[in-house]
Amino acid sequence: MSDEAFITLLVVSAAVFIFLFASLLVPNFFQFQNVVNLVTNNWAVISLGVGVTFLLVSGNFDLSVGGIVALSGVLAVWFAQAPGGANALASGFGMPTWMAMLFALFGALAIGGLNALFVVRFKIPSIIVTLGTMLVARGIAQVITHGSQRNTNLPDDFGFLGNIYLFGTSIKLPVVLMLLLVCVAVVIEKRTIFGRLTFWIGANPVAARLSGIKNARHQTHLYLFSAAIAGMVGILLASEFKSGFSSRGMLMEFDALVIALLGGVAIAGGFGSVVGMFFGALILATVTSAATGLVLSPDWQYILKAIAVFLAIVAQTWALTLKNR
Repeated sequence: MSDEAFITLLVVSAAVFIFLFASLLVPNFFQFQNVVNLVTNNWAVISLGVGVTFLLVSGNFDLSVGGIVALSGVLAVWFAQAPGGANALASGFGMPTWMAMLFALFGALAIGGLNALFVVRFKIPSIIVTLGTMLVARGIAQVITHGSQRNTNLPDDFGFLGNIYLFGTSIKLPVVLMLLLVCVAVVIEKRTIFGRLTFWIGANPVAARLSGIKNARHQTHLYLFSAAIAGMVGILLASEFKSGFSSRGMLMEFDALVIALLGGVAIAGGFGSVVGMFFGALILATVTSAATGLVLSPDWQYILKAIAVFLAIVAQTWALTLKNR
């Protein structure tokens, strides 16, 4: 068994164990519908986790995704709002909904391009660059919304995408798109040259470059990929709530990083999987949901997240050391 398969199996086992343990502590927790809720309520973070996972595997960070979620949602609403509203927050550009969402996605890609420019071209550490662009994106969103939100004077079809239910169930279109994204990402990771290049660059960037791999171009594509996912998440959330909120996506960048680490992605690069990230998200969702069921304060939930990340990193190192001894 490969190291990656070994760690993924451990993550899956941990997710099952934590769910069963939570079921012993929280009444009515052991239900299939609860598992469905854990996935559907966290579709946005899981989607962001796909892009973050690829970048972590390549040896880079992306902390800008939360800011991009806010910016793309605000831009989509602003572009779609009819001009001449009652006040500044009710006036926009009057674009058709599809065009407003497309231009908002371009805004997200612009932040991704900015990330790639400073990380790839100017060799600035990715954690610093993406932390800065996260603040820039959220700052622009706050300027556009005056620190509040835009939720009036929108066309009727703006809320369509985010509120389509699947065949009369309680599952919305964004959840289905998230599952499709995860499946496509697994195929890219396991079955394509693009996926293999990501691992090679993360494992040894110097050797990859000397082998003829164009590291800079590949990393640029990864940042644009991550930004595009964050942009689509922001647009879908704006459509679901029919509003552009400057604080939307707050701390999502850290949750996306947490679920990747819980899923066994190596923080130094070259190791990890999208499947592991998905089950890492289930672990975090289970811990958070169980803490809520036990009526723990939100402050304790932050502490539990910190403990979970620390234990995940230590357990990964310990397990690989034992396996390869």
